[in-house]
Amino acid sequence: MINVTESYVDSLALNSGAIKNGKDLARKNKFLLLQQSEDGTLLFGECQGSGKEPYRCSVDFGTEGQPVFRCSCPSRQFPCKHNLGLMYAYAAGQPFTTAPVPQDIAEKRQKAEKREEKKKEAAEEGAPAGKRKTNKAALAKKIASQLEGIGLAEKLVLQLVQSGLGSVDKSMLQTLEEQTKQLGNHYIPGVQTALRGIVLPFRTCEDREQAYSAVIDQLAVLQTLLRRSKSYLQGRLDTPDAPADAGSSLEEWIGHAWQLAELREGGHVRSDVELLQLAFRSYTDEARGEFVDEGCWADLQTGDIRLTRTYRPFRAAKYIREDDSMFDVVKAKELAMYPGDGNVRVRWEEVVHRQASAEDYRHVCSFAKPSFPEVIKAVKNQIKHPLAEKHPVVLLQYKEIAQAGASYVLLDEDDRPIPLTDIAYLGEPTTPLLPLLHKTLLKRQAMLVMFEHRMQEGLLTAQPLSIVTPEAVVRLLY
Repeated sequence: MINVTESYVDSLALNSGAIKNGKDLARKNKFLLLQQSEDGTLLFGECQGSGKEPYRCSVDFGTEGQPVFRCSCPSRQFPCKHNLGLMYAYAAGQPFTTAPVPQDIAEKRQKAEKREEKKKEAAEEGAPAGKRKTNKAALAKKIASQLEGIGLAEKLVLQLVQSGLGSVDKSMLQTLEEQTKQLGNHYIPGVQTALRGIVLPFRTCEDREQAYSAVIDQLAVLQTLLRRSKSYLQGRLDTPDAPADAGSSLEEWIGHAWQLAELREGGHVRSDVELLQLAFRSYTDEARGEFVDEGCWADLQTGDIRLTRTYRPFRAAKYIREDDSMFDVVKAKELAMYPGDGNVRVRWEEVVHRQASAEDYRHVCSFAKPSFPEVIKAVKNQIKHPLAEKHPVVLLQYKEIAQAGASYVLLDEDDRPIPLTDIAYLGEPTTPLLPLLHKTLLKRQAMLVMFEHRMQEGLLTAQPLSIVTPEAVVRLLY
């Protein structure tokens, strides 16, 4: 029998609107027929629509972690609201009668099985795995264009620095924006985003001094990015047989979108990995022109804090699945890890869910870092590099959440403090929730925090994201 929970169905929906519509169908009993196969791997039924004929929908769990959605409705969303409603009805315990697998679905299953058999036969016979061959001429042309774009970006930065930030006016901003847009023809979207990060503070910050500080920080990042990118790309141009650098985040900074096949070839995958989400947020990245759904996960094997990020371009957001909070443990058949240090970004394609248990929570707590000085040293070493993640996420073991005047600090066993404050990067306050916590949460638990270094004050602070106890995860940031 399949294990379908409400949170699992939520994770399959494209967006919150699809979740609402699917739940409404189940709650309002719109399904005229609810059935399942004898082995429980197929859910199917009929749902009343706006026309005379009901929509026939099904969810096929024949391949673990890869449900197949079918529906006779005209929706272009997969899963559609009828598929979701069918699963919500099952998760809610509504009665499903046992029935034979419909003939059309049985035929489609047979075709899928034959395709899989052919793939297996080809693999057993030693057929090529489908590794892409590099077109050296095309690669050289692309890299040459990238180097040309980096040259243009260097001129823009030089022009801005020579003119001085105080000389930036509306006319100059418009010129910068137009020239930044031209970089879209040079295969360096990451550099283009970094340049937009210089323009945006002038557009959005009312405080001119605040805008200057943000621009100076971004200029330091951009200068390092341009210098390293130029050297790296020139090296690739000289040795076209060399593979892309899968040992650092530089390729992603330039704008390369890693494919799963590339990560496999680079050895950046692990099998059968379980993760538990500890925090989640959605935000808007104006420089990228995308909505971002970000989850913080504890790797139940290593204890590392991983990140998932789903990027949804403004123009195509409604066609891309919107991530949400997840409370189940997920087991990825294959976990792909992006190059980089710190909180490595991960992704998966096939995943199964199970309900989190007290054993899982205790396991996560055991990974919490007990020594604040060691954590602070590691965080400072990371953020001093211009292209490193500036807001590391760490799980800390604490002795007490203590009040210090009007603010709060986190204390370790030796009473060494870490200030708890709301950081501008998150844009969502959580410290006002600390006085509302039950007293049992104030001592000897684990806290997931995001760090920020306040340059002007020379102060390293942290914002609480969640508290992990042996029984539960208390989320302050969803």
